Order: sequence, then structure tokens, then C-alpha cells
Amino acid sequence: MDHMEIVRASGRAADQMRAVRLERDVLKHALGSCVVEFGDTKVLCAATIEDGLPAWRRASRCGWVTAEYAMLPASTNRRTNREVGKRKGRSMEIERLIGRSLRTVVNLRALGEYTVTVDCDVIQADGGTRTASITGAWVAMHDALMAWVEAGKIARLPITGQVAAVSMGVVDGCELLDLDYSEDSNAEIDMNLVATDSGEIVELQGTGERTPFDRQRLNRLLDLGDAGIAKLVALQNEVTGFRD
Repeated sequence: MDHMEIVRASGRAADQMRAVRLERDVLKHALGSCVVEFGDTKVLCAATIEDGLPAWRRASRCGWVTAEYAMLPASTNRRTNREVGKRKGRSMEIERLIGRSLRTVVNLRALGEYTVTVDCDVIQADGGTRTASITGAWVAMHDALMAWVEAGKIARLPITGQVAAVSMGVVDGCELLDLDYSEDSNAEIDMNLVATDSGEIVELQGTGERTPFDRQRLNRLLDLGDAGIAKLVALQNEVTGFRD
């Protein structure tokens, strides 16, 4: 069945993303901040910059970009316990993904001996929290580094490009873009794509949850993902003026 002909329960076409919104400058004390919404999924991203580097990084004389991720207690329909003392494996995996993704588009040598931390807190979860986090984290990081330039801390913006992320999957045999929770929890194939504004893949996470898939299906899912990434980086550019 052609994925273009499918109409989902939400009313979206198979190749249509949820409504995406990026609201900047939402926090007073963060150098860069953004609330990102993918439909009913909402994530607060806040970027801060500190002098110095982690001890293991000091000899490099290059900067560092890292991230932290957590789901707030009321972000789902059942209260999520705060991660105090013992971190959840899922949260650690996602924050490492966010950090890796951001570092691919930063010239760490040009950044200098500073550490950028982007905190991604899920306010409301309805699927795609990691993809929304990466997309919003780039905006928060961009604004923080622009503030650092304006403060005379660094000579120029060390960002080399944009990075965003989107999910794809197969539900009831249909190939879909940007799955919400009801779709993701019933997916036969679940996939996340992280890519740059030039179309290069940073990371591809794909699993046949209930069925294996062939190269042809993978290619079709990637085509869906590429179209989603293009829309997201266009929106990032619209709100930040990065490519102007």
C-alpha cells in the first residue's frame, strides 16, 4: 500500500508531521532556551556555558558540548519518579544521543575551553521526545553561543550547520512519519533519524520490533525521514536566522 494514501487517526497523512513549534527565549537565566513542541510532545531545552572543561578533556584545548535529559513527573499519564541518585538507562542513552548530535555541528576547537550543556526536560510526552529534544536543543545551543559571541567570549559562532531529528515507523503495515505515542507503542518497525541540514546522517536507530524489514522498506522510510528533517531545519532557520 502506498504510504501517501494512508490517513491516520489524527487526521494526518502518512508523510505529514505533527504541528511543530519552536519558542525561543523562554527562560531568564539560560543563555539560550527553547520550548519545542511536536504535537502534544513538549520539551524545554536550556543551554548554559561554563568556563573550563571536564578533567579528561583539558589536554585537548577544545571545547565540549554535552546534554542532560529527563522526563518531568507529570509528563505522562502516570507519574514518573524523579531521577534522584540513580539515573534511568533510557535517559542516559538519550542524553548521550543529544550530545553526540550537537557535537557534529560544532567546531570544538573554535569554541575554545568552554563547556556547553543543554538540559532537555520533557514537560509532556506523546512520542518522539528524543527527536524533539535534539531539534529544540540545537536552537537553544545556537542562541547560547550567539550570546557568547556578543559578549566577546569567542570571536565567531562555532556552529558549522544544523541538526534535527525525526521518527519514522511502520504501523499496521503502513509507513509513517513522526509517530505519536499511540503509533509508536504499536509499531512493527520503529526508527529515529538524526541528520544535518545538508542531508548527512548523524545517527540512524532502527528496529524491527515485530517484523524484519528489507532494504527497499528502509529506503522508503529514509525518504520519509529526509522530508521531515528538511521541514525541521527550515523551521530552525526561520526562528534563528542561522542561514540568513
